[in-house]
Amino acid sequence: MTKPRTHETTPSTALDADYEAAMRSVRASIEQFRSCGTEEREALRHELDQLHAMSEKLAAGRVEIVVFGEISTGKSALINALVGQSVAEVNVRGGWTRDVWDVNWQGAGYCVPGLAKSQVVLIDTPGLNEVDGAQRTAIAHEAASRADLVLFVVDSDLNEVEYSALVELSSTHKPILLILNKADLYPPQELEELLSVFRGSRLAGVVEPANVITAKADPRQVEYFIESADGATRQEWRKPQPDVAALRERILEVLTAEGKALLALNAAMYAADKSDRMAALRVQMRNEKATATIWSFAVLKALGVASNPLAVADVLGGTAVDAVMVVTLGQVYGIEITTANARSLITSILKAAGWVMLSEVAVSYTSSFFKAVTGGWGTVLTALPQGAAAGYGSYIVGQAARYYFEHGASWGQQGPKRVVAQILENTDKQSVLDRIKAEIKKRLAANKYAGK
Repeated sequence: MTKPRTHETTPSTALDADYEAAMRSVRASIEQFRSCGTEEREALRHELDQLHAMSEKLAAGRVEIVVFGEISTGKSALINALVGQSVAEVNVRGGWTRDVWDVNWQGAGYCVPGLAKSQVVLIDTPGLNEVDGAQRTAIAHEAASRADLVLFVVDSDLNEVEYSALVELSSTHKPILLILNKADLYPPQELEELLSVFRGSRLAGVVEPANVITAKADPRQVEYFIESADGATRQEWRKPQPDVAALRERILEVLTAEGKALLALNAAMYAADKSDRMAALRVQMRNEKATATIWSFAVLKALGVASNPLAVADVLGGTAVDAVMVVTLGQVYGIEITTANARSLITSILKAAGWVMLSEVAVSYTSSFFKAVTGGWGTVLTALPQGAAAGYGSYIVGQAARYYFEHGASWGQQGPKRVVAQILENTDKQSVLDRIKAEIKKRLAANKYAGK
């Protein structure tokens, strides 16, 4: 009897699905910011360019192996030895690497399954302890965030800078191979002792013991004594061939076992990180612009209400200013709102404020009434208190509206009453009033007709 076919997912099918999901996550992160304004897009241009580069890397199956280490540990010589030709300059003074650069490792012998144009690339980085290290470390760590595999080169026991860098790199959750280069400089017993330190508890959770490897990228010359047929001897110095076979083998083992999964996971993590950073930057920019907008309208309303001698018109004018402020705040957060809807939002905010804002409303209407009784001459006495109260009310309305727009035109689960209560609780009322009063005094003092 023929057994019915099942629809179980094979490992390769699941891996392909993960790879496609990673590509979608990168593209989704790019699409997320297409709605940004011109100013935001300009500020986020570098992040968006990096996401586009990651999308191209993933589509091509480009495996990036980044090489870290202090100067003079033999990073460049190691790259030359792996590639099989002199592609990186080796300077005995150290510190020659001024930027991140890469070289195609054509002899790697690895290709991402299903991607015919796949290639493995070795990326060199500035030395960890070079001059201007902070800037170069930032460049190097950007390379690490893109990389799929990290090679960390040392030539002795770890110093503090190297250990800190290793721990920091381990937080990126990338496979790390620790290469003890210049192994030919150590006697056998000393070499084993050093390897046992690297493979022991000190680097537990940072580097797997199987990923600690020795290399002789640029072996020192060895003295040979050659005896001829007639019994004469002569001395000759010879330079052995580089020995990076163990490193090459381990790299291929890791890539063969996890290559496609590494690319997918790295791309998904990279997209999530960039998306979070861009979202945070966008929120920061919008909040800064919103804060400036709120203060601008609060002062504008305070001055308008304070200097308006007409009763009722001062209050109505202030309400109109609040409506324009709310519409402007909506535009800051990319949300269109009509003036009518803005007035409705203001009403809901004032209702949510309840008795807490009653004193400001009372001051405003009492002052307006006093202006009416005095035929407008009461403006001189009411300007400061009424203006400050109006400005403070506008400030609270603006802060509540900002929360509403920042959360996608929604009060969320808290509701307007709780949101407004938190804003009032967290606001230093006296500080706001003092600032608005100071602005009113400054503007009135600058007005040559203020005394009249």
